[in-house]
This record gives sequence, structure tokens and C-alpha cells, in this order.
Amino acid sequence: EQLIREVEIIPLEVVVRNVAAGSLATRIGVDEGTPLPRSIVEFYYKSDKLGDPMVSEEHITAFGWANPQELDDIMSLALRINDFLSGLFLGVGIRLVDFKCEFGRLWENETMRIVLAEISPDCSRLWDIETQNKLDKDRFRRDMGGLVEAYQEVARRLGIMNENEPPRPTGPVLVASSDAPK
Repeated sequence: EQLIREVEIIPLEVVVRNVAAGSLATRIGVDEGTPLPRSIVEFYYKSDKLGDPMVSEEHITAFGWANPQELDDIMSLALRINDFLSGLFLGVGIRLVDFKCEFGRLWENETMRIVLAEISPDCSRLWDIETQNKLDKDRFRRDMGGLVEAYQEVARRLGIMNENEPPRPTGPVLVASSDAPK
């Protein structure tokens, strides 16, 4: 179950990195898999037309996408999410390499707070701690095959899917109440 609330989306993709991989490894010339000395938070302006360019805190505040306090809240929440997810995955033998999320402004009467607006396992890099096998969308990006099996392995380790449970080929099922129009 999910509780969904309408928010005003902040036009940023927030990436938290724990290990050099993907564009970071390429951009700074570090071997993929190199542990970072601390988690790094990066910001990208949400614009498909521009290819989601990387932006700085100065860009964000100068263009009014978020003010300094909102940016502090975003960074604090992103790092808290990273700590939680890193521990969760570590407990099942998976390294959280990096992930992307988005934030929004939740208005309740005259009060506004920054909240997590979007996060998905599909926007995370997950590697097996012992083998370094990729258990994420990089299997698709790099034409490695086995994407569904990798996702199922993550689900099994997290206890979301039983060991012998067949994959569910359909999406979510809408359960109609008896009061719903027929």
C-alpha cells in the first residue's frame, strides 16, 4: 500500500553516490567500483530537452528552483534515505552503489515542507557485496541480460518474493470496493 499526496515537484533529480559508477566514474576517470570517501550528492535539472544537465547549488538557488533552506532539507533527507537504504540492503548482502530520487513541496494549509516525491528500485544501482554482480538496470543498459532474474533476486533477499514464487507477469491489481460503480 502507498499513501500518495499531491506535491509541487522541485525540478531536480537528486543522485546520492556511495561508490564510483556510471557517469561519475566516466566523468572523473575513476575505476568503476571505487568506494567514495563519503556519500556524494549531485543535482541534475529535470529537462528531457536538455538531457537533465548536472547543476550546482548556485544554479538551483539563482534560478529559483529551490531556496537555500529547501536545498538543505533536500540534502538532509537524501542522506537520511541513503543511510536507511544502505543499511537495509547491507543486511541482505547488497551494496547500494547509488540512487536517484526527487523531492517536492507538500503544502498543508499555510505550512510547507519538503518531502520525498519519487524513488524507485529502478533508479538504483545495487551490487552483490561478495560477487559485485549487478542486480539493477545496468544489466539492461549494458546488454548483460538477466534483468528480471536480478530484480527477482533483490526481491527474494528483501523477503518481498518467496524463493519458489513465480514472477507476476501483470502489474498491480485494482481491488474494487462493493460500493464502487459497476
